[in-house]
Amino acid sequence: MKRKEKALREEIVARCRELNTSGINQGTSGNISARFEDRMLISPSAIPYNELGPEMIASVALDGSGDWEGPKRPSTEWRFHLDLLRERSDSQAVVHAHPPYATTLAIARKEIPACHYMIAAFGGNNIRCAGYATFGTQELSELALDAMRGRSACLLANHGMIAIGETLAKAMWRAIELETIARQYYLSLQIGGPVLLSDAAVELTAQGFAGYGLQGNPGAPPRKKKASRRPRPEKA
Repeated sequence: MKRKEKALREEIVARCRELNTSGINQGTSGNISARFEDRMLISPSAIPYNELGPEMIASVALDGSGDWEGPKRPSTEWRFHLDLLRERSDSQAVVHAHPPYATTLAIARKEIPACHYMIAAFGGNNIRCAGYATFGTQELSELALDAMRGRSACLLANHGMIAIGETLAKAMWRAIELETIARQYYLSLQIGGPVLLSDAAVELTAQGFAGYGLQGNPGAPPRKKKASRRPRPEKA
């Protein structure tokens, strides 16, 4: 096994455990995938994360042939993971989970509108809620793909959420940020509802992100440039 593949498998295991420790998932219901060359590495089905090891991560061909390798079967949700990685060249990883607030809104089949400026981190002025289909089906994958057009996250009706990213770390960050916004939106509904931002305000935020905000550590201040040292004059 290549060193890079082993490292990516180890990161998938660590992120799966993070799903539960962060509070955005429970039990074995979530799943994570990442692109590696011409294959998709994905967490296996029904394995408790504290028992998961890198060698258990399944490897699925990205060519759509259905070929997979591993001691354990791929997650039952492998279809939308595969289809998203195949269709979205901007995506290297997919995180799926059942966070309490995002899933509550998904159960009510409510999208998340522009209630907070961080909505711009997901590619538009809302986070859509995909229609309902049985878990693990091609129909669910097609609904998810539609809801993700121009977006980097969506809700799944009566199910949970999906987030994608240019890296596995970015996909995980978006999953956690999505649950944060879902909680804020849900709570705002309890006190009369949010005042929504205009499309122009969201677009200005997106332009600001393009400059610095979502590169590396989202929200971090721009780094100061180190002063260059002048060469010392050589002694005669």
